[in-house]
Amino acid sequence: MSLAADSNQSIDSNSPKAIRKAVRAARRNLSLAQQKQSSVLAAKSALEKLNKLQAFKVALYLTNDSELDTAPLIEMLWQHGVEVYLPRLHPFSAGNLIFLQYEPKSVLEKNSLGIWEPKLNITQMILPHQLDVVITPLVAFDRFGNRMGMGGGYYDRTLANWQATGKPLPIGYAHDCQQVSKLVSQLWDIPLPFIITPSKNYSFG
Repeated sequence: MSLAADSNQSIDSNSPKAIRKAVRAARRNLSLAQQKQSSVLAAKSALEKLNKLQAFKVALYLTNDSELDTAPLIEMLWQHGVEVYLPRLHPFSAGNLIFLQYEPKSVLEKNSLGIWEPKLNITQMILPHQLDVVITPLVAFDRFGNRMGMGGGYYDRTLANWQATGKPLPIGYAHDCQQVSKLVSQLWDIPLPFIITPSKNYSFG
């Protein structure tokens, strides 16, 4: 296994831990200027894709650990009247997510994983199948659309039924350096139909 063309690292394809370590290091090595430029380029591509999909209710994530910054895309979606939602750890069901609407005035708090999430307000909650699109974070992806997360399985559980129902449509969002040649896929892993990076839009299936 090797990282995408802009990295010369070789990592053990059978070791998820090694893949996560190498790819996270690659994205942390991006300069602030590269991060900013990448986030704007990816946001423009994502907005165009979401417009084509006529997506009016879109779930995203708040950036953590040098992930591709979603702030420019969130601003663009607000400007276009698209409803934005963020995940929150389920208060009663461990390992699952709920989604709450995110607006400029929304109150955020850190969860047990150290990630910012909306303060619990059931009046702002939406069921996953009511979302048009879920833009998912990821640690690594391959040319087949396989996604590697942090290992918690939160998004795999959220998206478990999307292929049967068609909603919510998952779209991966990542730096170009997060592409690897091939990931070992488990039965519970949910492949992505689309992945957006700063330089390319991938379509699978």
